[in-house]
Amino acid sequence: MALVDGDKIIRFKTSVASAYKEEVTYLQFEFTGKYTNVIILDENETVLEALRHVDLFSSFREVRVGQKLLSVPQAPFEAKEYPIDNVEQFLYGEYEKEMQKISLLYKKLQKLQKLYDSLEDENGLEAESAKQNHYGNLLLANMHNIKPYQRVVEVDDYDGTKVKIEFHKEFSSVAMMTNSLFSRSKKAKQRASHMHIERSSLLGKMEHIKLFIHTVQEAKDIAKIVLLFPKNVQAKKVKTNDSIEVFWIEGYKVSLGKNEKGNIELLQNARAKDIWLHMKERPSAHVIITTDKQNIPLNIIEAAARLCVDFTMFEKDRYLVDYTPRREVTIQSGANVLYNKYKTIEVDTRS
Repeated sequence: MALVDGDKIIRFKTSVASAYKEEVTYLQFEFTGKYTNVIILDENETVLEALRHVDLFSSFREVRVGQKLLSVPQAPFEAKEYPIDNVEQFLYGEYEKEMQKISLLYKKLQKLQKLYDSLEDENGLEAESAKQNHYGNLLLANMHNIKPYQRVVEVDDYDGTKVKIEFHKEFSSVAMMTNSLFSRSKKAKQRASHMHIERSSLLGKMEHIKLFIHTVQEAKDIAKIVLLFPKNVQAKKVKTNDSIEVFWIEGYKVSLGKNEKGNIELLQNARAKDIWLHMKERPSAHVIITTDKQNIPLNIIEAAARLCVDFTMFEKDRYLVDYTPRREVTIQSGANVLYNKYKTIEVDTRS
């Protein structure tokens, strides 16, 4: 047994002696982040078999039967030792630090709640629109009686009552004031008609954050929390989409729709070979695994299916999740789809 290149690679040498010659093979365990693997090599370091095959599209370091295995590139830093007196205490401390990330989610939730509470009331906007439109029509009907220098006018309403209208200083004529009233009426009506969309969007985002918090609270180990807060994404200054959550599972990009808008975008932008996941026969988040491969490891599909359930359901139970290549999914309208040639996986959130 030997440590290869001083890295996290353990190699076991085996040999079989025969009447003719000694046959040497190596069993290599690699614990090196995205290169983590178990590989069997011959004496010339040619791959005989591997737990995870890697093609040249995924990495310059090809791991394929019959191909010579290249060395793992050296890390661009020197490893340092940090003595730990109490391992258990250290691990609890690390777990607590990860759990503190939940406070960031609560801050996001409070911010969304504040935005939701500040939304204007549709009925109030409709009433404001009707009022501005009515004042504009009254000014048009009485334009011939209004003198140019007047800043406040009192006109007869259609029922005979008196209505007082104050001119804004920036408008120098009755015509300009009338146009302003009609313009404000139109804008108030538009805001009222779009308010339910904004309200629905914020509710969807708030529900997603609540599910996110619940998922973090239910996490049994740091690995799950690290999955939910991927560092390789946080380090990159890329434009994020408010409607889509992105996770990384062993190098695979897994995207999840936070709301209907996000689900629609995922469906529209996914490629034919990408894997689509959705809970069986019930509304749920849409999930896309980005890939060019024909076969994805089952553990990646299981992890993506668990995310699909975690960000849809609060209740602990057994759930079914369907998955199929995106090319097998036909969009009907919005995020409603039909699909065939699918497989189903069970997700048990009770454990």
